[in-house]
Amino acid sequence: MELLRNGRPRVVITGLGAVTALGPVKTLWESLKAGKSGIRRLETINVEHVPVKIGGEVRDFDPTVYIEPKEARRMGRAAHFAVAAATMAVEDAGLTVPQIEAEGERVGVVIGTSLGAHEMAEQSTYKYKSSGYRKPNPLALINSLPNMPAHYVSRFMRALGPLNAPSTACATGTQSIGEASELIKNGRSDMIITGGVESVLQDYALAGFEAMNALATGYEDNPAAASRPFDANRSGFVFSEGCGVVIIESLAHALKRGARIYGEILGHASSSDAFHIAALDPEGAGAIRCMRWALEDAHLNPDEIQYINAHGTSTQANDAMETLAIKRVFGEQAYNIAVNSTKSMLGHALGGSGAIETIACAMSLIDKVLHPTINYETPDPECDLDYVPNVARDFPNLRYLMSNSFGLGGQNASIVLGAI
Repeated sequence: MELLRNGRPRVVITGLGAVTALGPVKTLWESLKAGKSGIRRLETINVEHVPVKIGGEVRDFDPTVYIEPKEARRMGRAAHFAVAAATMAVEDAGLTVPQIEAEGERVGVVIGTSLGAHEMAEQSTYKYKSSGYRKPNPLALINSLPNMPAHYVSRFMRALGPLNAPSTACATGTQSIGEASELIKNGRSDMIITGGVESVLQDYALAGFEAMNALATGYEDNPAAASRPFDANRSGFVFSEGCGVVIIESLAHALKRGARIYGEILGHASSSDAFHIAALDPEGAGAIRCMRWALEDAHLNPDEIQYINAHGTSTQANDAMETLAIKRVFGEQAYNIAVNSTKSMLGHALGGSGAIETIACAMSLIDKVLHPTINYETPDPECDLDYVPNVARDFPNLRYLMSNSFGLGGQNASIVLGAI
């Protein structure tokens, strides 16, 4: 097996870990294939005073399974998720912490988030001001920083190599994995623990997105029907939380230790709309550049992509723009590409979504199955591609796929994976 691709080390995925509203990787994947939604009425926060009361909430999660209780109390929920997902991914890759520590400087961490443990800063600020400006919690501000999930993973896994925490809004998870692959292709690392995480499922976040008219409303009696990507009656995204972490290695390193390989990272790219803080460029220029550059980086022709895991948020603007961008990149071939949205079942976990969707893509490569886009009932003339509606699809010849993530501030990220 060739160890180099285009003169650089090949990069493969060897471990998966996830904390989601549908559970860890095994139950997540089985639920996605079955078209099961993880969107429910929120229980962990008080939503009586906000108009939106549903979300993709992680329930029955105990951080002390992975972290010593005293340490866990000091950390934010995003860091809890990241350490848990990293622990699962390391185990899935057939590794142990002592093995990682032995390779120390050759193992890096690239785990991003949009906001990190924002709830710690918010709660500490409120407590400080409401209690008469008494001495604040000295660790609350530090633990709310966006790089803390990556820090804790690096520390607990004893990874001493490069450490990075991208924060590119909804593109974070995908961009983190893409940039992590460059560290291996450039010879800086042999292995990276990488992904994205978000846990800002708070009342003020719901209220803020609702004020932007971005969230699906009116589904309190049927939360599972709220996220409707590409459907003509879509009304907004569903806010959620979660984390995805993957172990990536050089192919040479993976083969040397006899690792199981899920797939190969062939290429990636990021771009800017340079258009608006929140509104999408309706012509999709940034998304188009991003997908084209990712194809160029992968050294693939557009007609070789068989499947796209879409950003697919279920907003009117995003789904129409992404459909247009796909058609402009792939031309008539776009109508032969299967396109689905993981967010139809999980909602939008901001910085965590792209990493969770990469896991879904890796499982598609292994199982040769595409999960459905659920709640697709009424076709939209502007969204006229094959969205794998409502029922999973066997895809025995699946070889090349793309996953897209587009975010606030005009952030775009695409990654191309291939079967090994």
